[in-house]
Amino acid sequence: MRTFILLAAVTMLAACTWVPLAPNAKGIRVVAAGAAPANCQKQGEVAVSVKDKVAFYERNNLRVRDELETLARNEAPGIQADTIQPLGDPANGEQRFAAYRCGR
Repeated sequence: MRTFILLAAVTMLAACTWVPLAPNAKGIRVVAAGAAPANCQKQGEVAVSVKDKVAFYERNNLRVRDELETLARNEAPGIQADTIQPLGDPANGEQRFAAYRCGR
């Protein structure tokens, strides 16, 4: 019974989204990986990370990606960026994004 309760708790925790979107990040645009967006000035890069495993349980990849993107959006206003672009796929709960000012 104790094992079942522990497993249920880990599963519920893994389903939660831990990263809220900051109010000043709601207007940050996310563009697909690839060529840099046209007419934009690169402001820098943002490296973000989240837990991709809880104990022995691997978290849902979609949730991890969503949280990484949210973290990157939260960081963008701090470097005067209004657009972010993933520089690669997430690996071990980490991902890098290019940050641009496009003047939308």
